[in-house]
Amino acid sequence: MAGYGQFCPVAKAMDVLDERWTLLVVRELLAGSTHFNELRRGNPRMSPALLAKRLRTLERAGVVRRAEAGGRPTYRLTAAGEELRPVVESLGAWGARWIADLGDEDLDPHLLFWDVRRTVPTDVWPRETTAVEFRLDDVDRRVSRWWLVVRAGDVDLCDVDPGLEPAVVVRSGLRTLTRVWRGDASWAGALRAGDVVLVGAPEARRELPAWIGQSDLARVPRP
Repeated sequence: MAGYGQFCPVAKAMDVLDERWTLLVVRELLAGSTHFNELRRGNPRMSPALLAKRLRTLERAGVVRRAEAGGRPTYRLTAAGEELRPVVESLGAWGARWIADLGDEDLDPHLLFWDVRRTVPTDVWPRETTAVEFRLDDVDRRVSRWWLVVRAGDVDLCDVDPGLEPAVVVRSGLRTLTRVWRGDASWAGALRAGDVVLVGAPEARRELPAWIGQSDLARVPRP
């Protein structure tokens, strides 16, 4: 990519970060993804070839360090990459505060549940292995059912039935669940309106919002 041709440090930074998808790759690395497939799951509409290209660019720029671990390449941010954390967090807060509109093209169950999975507060879940099933009523049938399974503090995300009786079945639309996750709507409000329906034992239904939680950016005040 041609640079901006300016000595300004902002322009020099954008020479590295301004290519499409680059900051979203950094976002995934900041969120803890270290393997290629994890980075792909966090950016499901990004082609593998483009992801590999962006990682090479970030490596050349000194933002990412590639290493081999057990025969698998791993990617981690350097000190320069870690310094982007407040930049990415500020961009996320700004987007949550000022850009609330969601088009149909912004809704993706793969990305939603991947994001949910990595922040599940496992300490508030039951000690025994517990599954929660999600049934989306406004997407293609092939991507309409998802399961979160918490077992001994570990979280698995499944798009095929794991063979466990779910403690709660969550019925909703993808748009509604995405808005709740983002903090544009609350669990209490969505449940009260009937936009989210929970099926299961009363105690498990009461605990479900705490089991899932919301995105870290849900706490950003809205205008």
